[in-house]
Amino acid sequence: MSKNKLTFSGFHAGEIAFEEHYVDSGTDGIKLYVRNKIRKDHKAFLAERTIVMVHGATFSSGSLYDVPFNGISFIDFLAYQGFDVFAVDVRGYGKSGRPPEMLAEPDLNPPLVATDTGVADFATAVDFVLRLRGLKAVNVFAMSWGGTVAGAYAARNGDKVVKLALLAPQWLSDIPIPIDQGGPLGSYRLVPVHAALARWLSTAPEYARERLVPEGWFDLWAKFTLSEETSEADREQGKLRATNGPIQDIRTYWRAGNPYYQPSEIRSPVLLLHGEWDIDVPLDLAQAYFKQLTGTPYRRWVEIGEATHLALMESNRMQVYSEVADFFDETFKPE
Repeated sequence: MSKNKLTFSGFHAGEIAFEEHYVDSGTDGIKLYVRNKIRKDHKAFLAERTIVMVHGATFSSGSLYDVPFNGISFIDFLAYQGFDVFAVDVRGYGKSGRPPEMLAEPDLNPPLVATDTGVADFATAVDFVLRLRGLKAVNVFAMSWGGTVAGAYAARNGDKVVKLALLAPQWLSDIPIPIDQGGPLGSYRLVPVHAALARWLSTAPEYARERLVPEGWFDLWAKFTLSEETSEADREQGKLRATNGPIQDIRTYWRAGNPYYQPSEIRSPVLLLHGEWDIDVPLDLAQAYFKQLTGTPYRRWVEIGEATHLALMESNRMQVYSEVADFFDETFKPE
């Protein structure tokens, strides 16, 4: 098992190779963007050393996983630890193609990119990686809505998943879920990126807000996130288009007591990570999800203290980085 230090040093970006792929989605005119990072001295392509990631309901994989805070991103860290890391943007997100309805006014069409579509796009990305590297399975990481996408994929494609690591996955809720603001849903919503900081900080206790997001990190993240917005007018106004299919599915599944998939059908080892101050996926919801993972060879819960839903971009992010790397690296088997 690797021994990753909580304060990481020794990383040099020049040691990491970065490739970009555009993969046919199966829909005319839409290609899926897949970023890949790997050490330049990487020797052998192995299932247990390969990771495929997918993002949440608002921000892309690049925005969540590949902004270089203090010079190193989550993907950089994993690549430097010897993993071959791929991260896909579901259609409508990041650098992937957008459904044509996203070019129209949002009230002209129903919510776009439901979870079914997310699972299909993720499956396409995994199959691409399997072909590219000559593998039969990969490790999977995801957070939030991506946890539903990845969890459902793992439940239905157990032979293709070595291990599954999830940060704050969705589960059934009998209280309102913050990302759903209520009211009619158009095809997409406009997210004011710069306004995210106040909401982000408000989820932590007042005494910890000053240290939650180190100086300069939010500006770096916002610049990267907005750079992927294809609408010049929205970008100049600091807004990002995010599809509403995942919000509709909150109403159809998670708030209706109707699970989108059964976690008990997952047959891979599972790591569940959760932030102490996550209000999007509260503690009791995450615990309820964990208890459903009855089909895994083993499962593990890691609670990250002084962290919110966006733990990967906060001052305690190295705890998440290290836990994920160690989980994918270990060779533990129940006796």
